[in-house]
Amino acid sequence: MSIPRIAQIARFTLGAALIFSLSSCALLKKKPKFAGTDGDFVNGTPLPERQDGVSFLGSNVEKGQFAPVHFAFDSYSVEPSETSRLNDVVSFMKSSSKQLIIAGFTDERGTAEYNRGLGEKRAQSVRSYLLSQGTDASRIQTTSFGSEMPADTGHSEAAWSKNRRAEFGVTK
Repeated sequence: MSIPRIAQIARFTLGAALIFSLSSCALLKKKPKFAGTDGDFVNGTPLPERQDGVSFLGSNVEKGQFAPVHFAFDSYSVEPSETSRLNDVVSFMKSSSKQLIIAGFTDERGTAEYNRGLGEKRAQSVRSYLLSQGTDASRIQTTSFGSEMPADTGHSEAAWSKNRRAEFGVTK
């Protein structure tokens, strides 16, 4: 066999070995057990798996324990005026082992799809604040109801401002 032919066989063998080892490494990587609407992570923090049998609307979730967090029109930024409400939740979460569900809501303006997305962004924004204060990420779930379930059924700015919110549910 000639030297060029041996070199060609060696390159082929090395290339095949490299491809095999890379594909084997990819198969060995375990995907974390987290679920999310925009992938498995939000702002670099994994979302926990949804708890079976736990729903924001379920009888095993207590609502109304904390004041809702309100948002400006078409915004999902947590305003500084809302942080004292969130700090109450942080204190509770640090002294409890219960799970928390954050539900995002919007006013009636916008499409159902847009409102559902904005509600989720609001819930995720509140979650991010709680995590920044040391709350355990594995104990917080989020959901969005968009414009469903308004706090005020009116059709004015006063009503809409009450509907742009995030609410909390604590597992019993």
